[in-house]
Amino acid sequence: MKNELKLLTGGMVMLGLATSLLVVLPYMQVRDVAPTEGLKPYTAAEWRGREQYVQNGCVYCHSQQPRAKNFAPDAARGWGRAPVAGDYAYDTPQLLGTMRTGPDLFNIGARQPSDDWHLGHLYQPRAYVPESIMPGYPYLFDIKDKAEKGDQVVNLPPGYAPAGKVVVAKQEVLDLVKYLKSLDHTYPAIKPQAK
Repeated sequence: MKNELKLLTGGMVMLGLATSLLVVLPYMQVRDVAPTEGLKPYTAAEWRGREQYVQNGCVYCHSQQPRAKNFAPDAARGWGRAPVAGDYAYDTPQLLGTMRTGPDLFNIGARQPSDDWHLGHLYQPRAYVPESIMPGYPYLFDIKDKAEKGDQVVNLPPGYAPAGKVVVAKQEVLDLVKYLKSLDHTYPAIKPQAK
């Protein structure tokens, strides 16, 4: 009985130490990470676009965490530098992603700053990347006979717009494009100090 008590006490002490080292200590180190210098908070439109990003499942196929510079595939693709904790200071919850069926989007705002490209790509991805397996999101657009005042007309490559019609972006996709363009982490990766 005495040996069992010692064994149980030793096990509880080890469990307490392991929890402290593996959970509590890392949490204490990253809970108050300041934003990386150069990172800007999201605007209201970018927050709405971020919601569209989540609702449309973009996070299922796109990550937002390129690997270190010495990892050749990510560096060769131009996906940007490896992130630091401060790069995600305004992202709660973080949308890091778990797969890379499509390209990493950590720096898509720097790589692709064109509204027209993003809108067209969201309407019909294969018009811009023929081998793409990304689905189109036509429900984020209206098809009209002619554009009205204030409409954002999507300029598609020849053969991709419905004949005799115009494709007009809805507010949801305009916000999504603003969010995607906000993903521009070209500022230096200076590790921020804890608050």
